[in-house]
Amino acid sequence: MKKIIALSVITSGLLTAAGYKIPEQSLNSMALGAAYVAHTTGADTNYYNPAAMSFMVDKQYVEGGVTLAHLPSNEYTLMDPYSGESEEENIWIPNAHYVANAIGNFRWGVSLTAPGGLTKRWNTPFQKLYAEEFTLKIVELNPSASYKVTDNFSIGGGVRIIYSEGVVNSDGADAGAPLKREMEGDTIEFGYNLAMLYKPTNDINLAITYRSNVDLKESGQANLYFGGVGKQYDADVTVPLPAALNIAISKTWNNTFTLEAVYERTYWSKYKTLDFNYGSPIANPILDGAFNAPIDKEWKDTNTFRFGATVVLDKITLMMGLAIDETPVPDKTIGFELPDSDATIFSMGFRYQQTDALSWGAAFLYDGKDARALAPGIAENMVLSNGGGFTGGGAYLTTVGVAYEF
Repeated sequence: MKKIIALSVITSGLLTAAGYKIPEQSLNSMALGAAYVAHTTGADTNYYNPAAMSFMVDKQYVEGGVTLAHLPSNEYTLMDPYSGESEEENIWIPNAHYVANAIGNFRWGVSLTAPGGLTKRWNTPFQKLYAEEFTLKIVELNPSASYKVTDNFSIGGGVRIIYSEGVVNSDGADAGAPLKREMEGDTIEFGYNLAMLYKPTNDINLAITYRSNVDLKESGQANLYFGGVGKQYDADVTVPLPAALNIAISKTWNNTFTLEAVYERTYWSKYKTLDFNYGSPIANPILDGAFNAPIDKEWKDTNTFRFGATVVLDKITLMMGLAIDETPVPDKTIGFELPDSDATIFSMGFRYQQTDALSWGAAFLYDGKDARALAPGIAENMVLSNGGGFTGGGAYLTTVGVAYEF
C-alpha cells in the first residue's frame, strides 16, 4: 500500500466540511450534521464532548459504524483545452467508540475515527499537470477522560494520536510539459482535546470543546521526472490539521424534542505556505522551480453554523440537521487539488431501539458546494489565472451504525 508524502494531499481535503477535515464521525453526528456537542447520548460522547460522559448512566457503551462517501466530479469550465472534469470517488470511512463505567467522579472512553482525507483525481491534460491523483488518509485514536466537578458541571480532555498516509501524482505530458512527480510518505503526530459541560437546568446544556492544531509532517520519498528521466529524493512537507473551537447550546422539551445550535471556529490561518523539503539539491532548474519553491496558501479562519433537531418517538429516534459552512481557500491560492467553495449541508437519520441494550440506524448527509467563479488575473495557478469557474463537487454520505449498552 502506498504511503504518501504530500502536503498537497492534505491540502486536498475535506469530504463534508470546508478545507480537509471530516467532522461527522458517528451515526448521530451524521444525522445531525455535526450539531452534536451539547446534547450527546451514546459512546460517541467520548469524541464529541468527553465532559458529557460524567452525566451518562453508569454502564458501558460501545458503538460502531461505516460511512460511504460519494464524491461527485468537479467541473472546471473555461475554454478548450483548459476545461476539465475530475473523477467521481467512492470512499469507505469507519468509526468506533467506547465509554467505560464510572470510577467515582471519573470516567474514560476511547474513539477511533477518520477526521480528514479524500481522493481527488483528474485525467484531463491541464488538471493532471497539478493533480493527477491526490489521496489522503487520516486515522485518529482519541482516548479521553471526564471529571464531574459538581452535579451540574464537568470537564474532560484527551490525547489525539494521529496517523496519516497518502499519495500524490502529477503528470504534465498531455499538457506539453515534460514534468512528472510521484510522492509517498506517512507520519504519526500528537495533539489534545478539551471539553466542558454545564447544565444550568435539567433541560438545558451549555458546552465548549476544543481540538488542538496538529502539524502533520509527512516524510517519505519523491520521484521527480523531466523528459522521462527521473531521480528519487528523501522528502518531507508539513501541513496543519487545524484547531477547532465549538460553542454549543441545547434545549430539551419533555425528554422528547431537542434543539441544538453550534458555532464552530476553525483556525485555518495556520496554513500559510506549502513548502516541500528534499534530502539533496534538485540539480535540474526546471524541476527545482516546479517542485521546490514554496507555494502560498494564505488560508483564512472560518465560521460554521450548525443546527440539529432530535425527536424521540417510542423506539424510534428521528434526527435532522442544517449547517452553513465557509471555505478557507481564497481565490488567489485555489488549486485543482482542492477546488473548494462555501457549502450548505443538509442531513437526516434515525435510530431504532431494537432491545433495551441494542440499537441501530442509518443517516444521510448532502454537502452542496456553491459554484465558484474566478476573475482573470487573480489566481496564482497558471491555468486558473485565466479565470473560469468550478461547479459540482460536494458529497453524498450514507452511514449505518449499531450501538450496544451493558
